[in-house]
Amino acid sequence: MKPRRFVVQRHRARRLHYDFRLEMDGVLVSWAVPKGPTLDAKARRAAFKVEDHPLSYFDFEGVIPSGQYGAGDVIVWDVGTYEAKEPDPGEAVANGEIHVDLSGEKLQGRFVLVRTRSEKDWLMFHKNDEFAVDGWDPEDYPRSVLSDRTNDEVKANPARIWDSEHEEEFAELDSFRANGKWHIFGRELRVTNLDKVLFPARRGEKPVTKREFLRYTAQIAPALTPYLANRALNLHRFPNGADTKGFWHKQLPDHAPDWVGRWDNPEADPGETRTYLVVNEPAALVWAANFGALEWHPWTSEISEPRLPSYALIDLDPGGKTSWEDLLVLARLHRTAFEHLRLKACAKVTGRRGIQIWVPIKPGPSFEETRAWVEQLSKNIGAVVPELVSWKWQKSDRAGLARLDYTQNAINKTLVAPYSTRPAAGAPVSVPIAWDELDDPELRPDGFTIHTVPQRLAVKGDPFRDVLKHTQRLPKLT
Repeated sequence: MKPRRFVVQRHRARRLHYDFRLEMDGVLVSWAVPKGPTLDAKARRAAFKVEDHPLSYFDFEGVIPSGQYGAGDVIVWDVGTYEAKEPDPGEAVANGEIHVDLSGEKLQGRFVLVRTRSEKDWLMFHKNDEFAVDGWDPEDYPRSVLSDRTNDEVKANPARIWDSEHEEEFAELDSFRANGKWHIFGRELRVTNLDKVLFPARRGEKPVTKREFLRYTAQIAPALTPYLANRALNLHRFPNGADTKGFWHKQLPDHAPDWVGRWDNPEADPGETRTYLVVNEPAALVWAANFGALEWHPWTSEISEPRLPSYALIDLDPGGKTSWEDLLVLARLHRTAFEHLRLKACAKVTGRRGIQIWVPIKPGPSFEETRAWVEQLSKNIGAVVPELVSWKWQKSDRAGLARLDYTQNAINKTLVAPYSTRPAAGAPVSVPIAWDELDDPELRPDGFTIHTVPQRLAVKGDPFRDVLKHTQRLPKLT
């Protein structure tokens, strides 16, 4: 059997207990374990079979409001993979006994779950193997493996509130075989080919299906919509998957639902795109994802003033000889420059090899003026490390050096949206970062994927929110 995922959540409602969950057949098969799992082979833990949970609950850490099932504070106490010893884990559970080898942050080795008196009454224990530890107590390890927080700390400052309405919608998606009518964010979408692979696997991982991509889009859509609202959206479509040739799709198709936002460009010439998608609600982004759009590129101006940008954009574009450390040097120089200029600017990794920086501005300067400002800033910074930067236009002429690209500051030129996926193996995501994360040795430009971003956003918040405040003006540069 290939490893599957397991999670243990430390849950405090009226009293503290642990929830042990195994990913199985599209759901989380779950047991409540009041005293928690233990590595002590002499201990027998009472376990109570509870209702299955949707996969979207896997990484939930936060507070379930009063009045909802399971109300209380929750942390992800342990997470990892498991391998069942039985050929069919679901059948093993139905028969009342399952043996699993766990490989988690805290739990390791062979665990057994066996039914006793009734359908709900089970025992959980650890076999006396190489991972067994006498006297091992889960209460000695009370912190989350995701956020390093305790239940008390999560209760005091919850990053997530469980939304039972939307979780039921995610469960509906999980229930479809290959197609279905999905009711999401108050809209109905016909979703198809849900088990189709859209992103090939990275080494040691599974490929990513359309179902997983749509779930990620729905999870991230409420946070992402403010960056897309009132802006034309260019879609990079890969209907046959990220490992096939994609194409740009700008014209909103005639079959788009009536409720989807749109904008008619009054300046469009004959043969140019006339009607663009505008994502003013989360369901519209889910529609675009279902349409095969794996990348989302909003305009940097709003539809009310398409010739007045609300951002100045900087694209740190690595060359063939640019190492990740070289790119971090360039990014840190920009960080220092913005501190000196007292300008708010937000960075994000691209999900590929680069880093991009968005500077929010009060609408007023033209694209030509913002491009000239970014060009001057880039050349001032590039002069500090000329050995890392080339100003040649053609990539083949740059001798493998990086380019500080200011040319994206033009009407209908775009950079990929924050939290957008990129068409590559593993479904990497372009993720906003805090400036101090440039000093994190674990940071990588393609290190975040659709599997890790929702929990990161829940725990760390959104460091890109400042780009939505369009109040600052670009200062003169010397």
